[in-house]
Amino acid sequence: MAVAEEQSADQLQQAIEAEREQLAEAVGSLRDELKPPLPVAATVAFLAGFVLAGGIGATMRLLFRRGREG
Repeated sequence: MAVAEEQSADQLQQAIEAEREQLAEAVGSLRDELKPPLPVAATVAFLAGFVLAGGIGATMRLLFRRGREG
């Protein structure tokens, strides 16, 4: 009985190690897939926030005010 339990424990350990390796590969491939769109998404989010916050209007007012004063 002890030999069968040892074999089962060894088999279980090997199965866990195999699953761990597969998970590590899957996480690595997901990271590779997500890397390129993140900078684009960050840029789009920044521009959308700028526009929604009224940044364009404020910038134009600042530029035209200086043009009239100077």
